[in-house]
Amino acid sequence: MRNILVVCIGNICRSPMAEGLIAAALPNAQVTSAGLGALVGEPADAIACELMQQRGISIDGHRARQISLDACQRADLILVMDVAQRRAVEERYLFASGKVFRLCEFSDQDIPDPYRAGRASFERSLTLIEDGTRQWLQRISRVSSR
Repeated sequence: MRNILVVCIGNICRSPMAEGLIAAALPNAQVTSAGLGALVGEPADAIACELMQQRGISIDGHRARQISLDACQRADLILVMDVAQRRAVEERYLFASGKVFRLCEFSDQDIPDPYRAGRASFERSLTLIEDGTRQWLQRISRVSSR
């Protein structure tokens, strides 16, 4: 797993937080994020930046970008936030089927969008993102050690 793409809708809340966590844990991997309806060029949400800073990870330099054919082709693994996003990526990029999974796939949960919903919503979403990231990191570690 050398190239991981994390996807949400706007690419300013959930996927930048997940990208930051995964990149910090896998410094030798190429970890990027994108949005299905990205707010292209916008920075990560201020609350997302603050919560990540509390974890010692800066996403201040993040700028939203739109998902692309190239990004999906390069990715070994594409992590999305919910079932609808998984379906959207697989329908848009048929070849990606089989490498698109929810971040919380193993706990069978969707991660709600905290956009404009306040700090408590961001904290709930980040808790799920952290749980999903831990599960994927364990799985990636097992696969990589074979």
